[in-house]
Amino acid sequence: MPPAASWATVPDGAESDADVIQRSLEDPTRFGEIFRRHAPALHRYVARRLGGPDADDVVAEAFHIAFRKRHRYDPARPDARPWLWRISANLVRRHHRSETRHYRALARTGVDPVMEGFADRVSARVDAQSVSKPLAAALARLSARDRDVLLLVAWGDLTYEEVASVLGIPVGTVRSRLHRARKRVRAALPTATPVKEDSR
Repeated sequence: MPPAASWATVPDGAESDADVIQRSLEDPTRFGEIFRRHAPALHRYVARRLGGPDADDVVAEAFHIAFRKRHRYDPARPDARPWLWRISANLVRRHHRSETRHYRALARTGVDPVMEGFADRVSARVDAQSVSKPLAAALARLSARDRDVLLLVAWGDLTYEEVASVLGIPVGTVRSRLHRARKRVRAALPTATPVKEDSR
């Protein structure tokens, strides 16, 4: 399993997210640091799932909710990313039909402005151009629950424990859903593309 630092966006020696959030209770402008640290990665993740316009709305709403509920944040958790991703995951679920339409359109056209030019990763790094159509078709066929787990790991770069925290499910359920989703996606990818399990 990769260390939590693989997700880190906080410079060495900087305040933890928890400290920043605590200070924002007295000085609300401090919460802007949480946005600066995490909004770009969160937007990339949501945009890959819903497309750009919906991602703008989801991320804006996610940070608005986070700001309003920051007094409930557990200061024992130094990294705010699972908390922010949990809020966003709940918002993404409201867009389930839009997400499915997004993947079906991509499966037909093969054009995804969010993924274009980047290496795509499902279970291993593969060429985005070569798998975008079959990958999109496979994602459209996954259940919302399986898709959430797969994409939080693959595109959100979360550990299994972080995914469990985001979705409020046991780690064992994360593993079983991920195994099922990977199996279905792997079957849809070009046979010439090697797909390797990660070591988490």
